[in-house]
Formats: sequence, structure tokens, C-alpha cells
Amino acid sequence: MVYVMLADGFEETEAIEPIDILRRGGVEVKTVGVKGKTVTSSHGITVIADIEITEVEPEEMEMLMLPGGAGHEILDASNEVHGLINYAVANGIYISAICAAPSIIGKKMILEDKNATCFPGYEKYLYGANVTKEKAVIDGKIITAKGAGAASDFGFLMLEVLKDKETAVKIKEIMQY
Repeated sequence: MVYVMLADGFEETEAIEPIDILRRGGVEVKTVGVKGKTVTSSHGITVIADIEITEVEPEEMEMLMLPGGAGHEILDASNEVHGLINYAVANGIYISAICAAPSIIGKKMILEDKNATCFPGYEKYLYGANVTKEKAVIDGKIITAKGAGAASDFGFLMLEVLKDKETAVKIKEIMQY
């Protein structure tokens, strides 16, 4: 199960496009409202999350996904989100973060000695990371991406690690990527 954390101000493309790619590839994904099921994106699109954060079952988690946008500050301020990040790290579960969201795991020293990327200007929060200019990068159990323009690459990289390269290529072809 991939749990996608949603908070008011999340960047639509960074959340919805990877969710679409993963679901097309046969990955089970649940959107998680951090402050309730109704969440409004950075550009005023209201979505209803599948579940609230209190309903997350960590033992079912294969990946924790953190979208960027202004909502990343709400994610970073959430004790529940930090608890899920800690659980993922302690249990060898993938964590993916895009745009400003890599700063959340960067400040926790999770990116130390790892290749990572983020939205320009947030590099200073990727403590100890080898910051790359790639659109999306994986290092161990951590996947990071630059921003909205990298949402497809981010989604396909997650699909590749959760399924396989062939599935990712097939979905790229279907989507005309």
C-alpha cells in the first residue's frame, strides 16, 4: 500500500499524477487527509481523501509519499506524519518526496550520504545529502523529485521500484509519455 499524505496547499500535479501512474500500474494507493478527509490543493481544487491519517495501517505500508506545495509545511508540522516517517525508516519502507517535501526528511537527517533532489531553494534542508540536478532520483529506500514538472518521472520511478521496469515502460507507452 502506498499512503499519499495530503494537506491543504498540496501541489495537485505532484500528488495526482503519481497516484494515477501507480494505480494504472496495479499498485494500491490510498490518499490520506492529514487534517481531515476534505483537502484543498494549492490551486483551489478540493479533493476527498480516501482515509484520514488516524486510519493509516503502518504495517500495510510499502511506501509513504509526501507531495510538495505549501502543504508540505502542514505535513512537517504533523506529529502523525513524522511518526509514519520514523516507522518507514525503522522498517525499511520506501519514502518518496517531491518539490519542497524532501526538506521534511532532510531535516530528520534521513538523506545523509544519499543522492537527493528537490525544488530549487530547498537544498539547504537536505542535510548531509549529495544534492543532484536530476528530475527524480532514488537512493536506497528514498525517492526524491524536483517539482511539478518531474511528477511523471517521480511516478514512473516509484512504479518501477514497487512493480518492475517492464510495468513502468508499459504504462509510459499507454500514457504516450
